[in-house]
Amino acid sequence: MKRLVPIAVAVAAANAAAEQLPLEHVLVSVPLHKKTAETALPVTVLSGDALSRAAASTLGDTLGTTPGLANASFGPGVGQPVIRGQQGARVTVLQNGTSSADASNLSADHAVSVEPLLADSIEILRGPATLLYGGGAIGGVVNVLDNRIPTSLPDEPTGAVEYRHDSATDMDNVVARFDGSSGNLAIHADALYRDWNDMDIPGYASTEAEHDDHDEDHEAHEAGEEGERKGVLANTGGRTKSLTLGGSYHFDSGFFGLAVNRLENRYGIPAGAHADHEHEDHDEDEHLEDEEHLDDEEHHEEDEHGHGDGVTLDVEQTRYDAALHWHEPFAGVEVFRGFLTYTDYEHSEIEGSGEIGTTYANEAWEGRLELVHDTVANFHGVIGAQLISGEFSALGEEAFIPVTDNQELGLFLLEDYHSGDWTFELGARYDYAERDPDTYAADSNSFNSLSASGSALWDLTPAWQLGLALSLAERAPTTEELYSNVEARDAEELVVHAATNAIEIGNAALDTETSRNVDFSIDWQGDGHHVAINLYYNDFRDYIGLMSTGTEVDEVAVYVYDQEDASFWGIELDTDFTLAAIGPGDLRLGLFGDLTRGELESGGDVPRLPPRRLGARLNWVSESWDVWGRVVDAADQNRPGDNEAATEGYTRWDLGVDYRLPVGGGDLVTFVNFNNVTDEEIRLSTSFLRDIAPEAGRSIEAGIRYSF
Repeated sequence: MKRLVPIAVAVAAANAAAEQLPLEHVLVSVPLHKKTAETALPVTVLSGDALSRAAASTLGDTLGTTPGLANASFGPGVGQPVIRGQQGARVTVLQNGTSSADASNLSADHAVSVEPLLADSIEILRGPATLLYGGGAIGGVVNVLDNRIPTSLPDEPTGAVEYRHDSATDMDNVVARFDGSSGNLAIHADALYRDWNDMDIPGYASTEAEHDDHDEDHEAHEAGEEGERKGVLANTGGRTKSLTLGGSYHFDSGFFGLAVNRLENRYGIPAGAHADHEHEDHDEDEHLEDEEHLDDEEHHEEDEHGHGDGVTLDVEQTRYDAALHWHEPFAGVEVFRGFLTYTDYEHSEIEGSGEIGTTYANEAWEGRLELVHDTVANFHGVIGAQLISGEFSALGEEAFIPVTDNQELGLFLLEDYHSGDWTFELGARYDYAERDPDTYAADSNSFNSLSASGSALWDLTPAWQLGLALSLAERAPTTEELYSNVEARDAEELVVHAATNAIEIGNAALDTETSRNVDFSIDWQGDGHHVAINLYYNDFRDYIGLMSTGTEVDEVAVYVYDQEDASFWGIELDTDFTLAAIGPGDLRLGLFGDLTRGELESGGDVPRLPPRRLGARLNWVSESWDVWGRVVDAADQNRPGDNEAATEGYTRWDLGVDYRLPVGGGDLVTFVNFNNVTDEEIRLSTSFLRDIAPEAGRSIEAGIRYSF
């Protein structure tokens, strides 16, 4: 589901001419007015045309083909970002600088509650820059910026509305956005409605059923026994509604603003991901009878968005944001920034019978203060504090995590120093975290973490830059890592996480995780050309992982959170070249790729890492047309980790064409995309469901957008 142009980008690009290399992006996530070419910090920015190509309905899918980034999918409703092999708690997702405060870092089946299709830009921070947002974000920080609190007064109203349809999921998607002003008041509004059905896939959902399909004598029996229909990933439909209203009052030296967002998201978990205990006693005849009625019930199931025998997650979130930007509030301070966010998140996991197995809730306050000081002796920097207070709960018969109060305090400092062709950056952060579970089985835990960073950027020539970044980061264990199934006194009391069909066991004795990191970068900017190479090495002490034990309880796999030293290394490549001017447009070629490896001290491989990937994109773009093609080749992942299955590689082809026509002072754009052209079976090694839930098969995506 690539090449979906986000509505915010459409507004900004309403009058854009032929595509060029993107202008230098001013980093909003690094409050020092830095452009991407002015820092050695490992930073990736998606905006403008790059974001237009990548944007999709989930954050993981949006970032999935960017070098160094991958997608941990859990069906079409869930796509969590993976950064250099790290996911979950090591990747912090922000909405305009404060935490998304959902439950996505608690489990692989929980969707991230941000909408990339409404983003102006997405900034991905790695290495030292993450200290601004928490030493625990060892993998990285993803900051989705959508201007819900307007940072400027628009000269005239802008807006856009878009409709598109995707054949792989029968998805209908409508997005609208408006930005305007009246006097000193800026106004923002956006809305999204998305509705989709079970996803089309090549072959069977599970690799086991696909293997059995080769034996014609067993095909009917196996398909009936497993309840699988070829070509369909069952129970993956859903519906999303989102509405945001925001405004800001601008005065001579800054602005103050408020925003509120309401999100309702209901999506199915692939049927094979859960244990369907309700039908354990059905005999073979009943299964075959059910199979005969599948076609008759198909439309009904689609109308109900896959709410058949699977687990459905019903998400509701209300988020309130306040922000203050005050330039030169007093002597020595360049800008003061304050943020306050309250998020009320809840989701229920609904069984096929309609009963609620577990209800998760996360109620969180977050406050953040930043002071950017004037340059003193060539030093320019920011000092700040971050406070998070919240309560996480999982209630119900299938709850396996106790109600837990979380308190976190962070103090941080980031400075840069300029001398000739050199730019140096130094950072430090202190974090205090307290986890207080409401259970007899474990005491409260508190953790003190210290993190530090340093980097150097050398402008070797006007075209060449070399960068080196060193950092030490510490991360406190999260609630689920500490307390999952902590109240179970024996195997019979262990609770299965229904959505993942796994028993996850925490460890209240976990210690702080520490990572020592090295990043080296080479960047070349030519006349219409760009080459970027990044190499990195991460040395972990007491790495916390959810490891397969290789054992089962009542045929359910058992995973435990454990600690072991580990090391990661990898390389990322991204290039863009202007090949030739052809007619009224330019022909451009981009080559990209990445490689991530992770090994445990015991000699085993870290599980669920992305494979080696190589890719190329070719596009011809003029003022009215954009014709493009992309291919990505992923190798076999033969390093799956202990008790994990290997994943076969794939080659994916995507094609598309956009046509832009000026209409009534705005732009009317139509687009058609051909996704996974060869109907390749794609299973992501980063996904817990790789053996039972492949990615979408061949599909056509078409849409129309008007922006002004």
